[in-house]
Amino acid sequence: MEIKILGPGCARCEKTAKLVQAVVADTGADARVEKVTDMMQIAGFGVVSTPAVMVDGEIKSTGKVPKKDEIAGWLK
Repeated sequence: MEIKILGPGCARCEKTAKLVQAVVADTGADARVEKVTDMMQIAGFGVVSTPAVMVDGEIKSTGKVPKKDEIAGWLK
């Protein structure tokens, strides 16, 4: 599983990245977490509001910090 955290590095983006990494560790999911900060690349994914989370190429969340249970649901 490939998870991308999309955002320029703002506080909400950092919080989202930490939450995703914590949920991956807690659930033991076989996932690679990558942070994407290049705005041109983020725009190329069709994202206009950050932070955003992409799981295996599918946008799961944009413009907010997702909750832990929401993230866990994406990992199943």
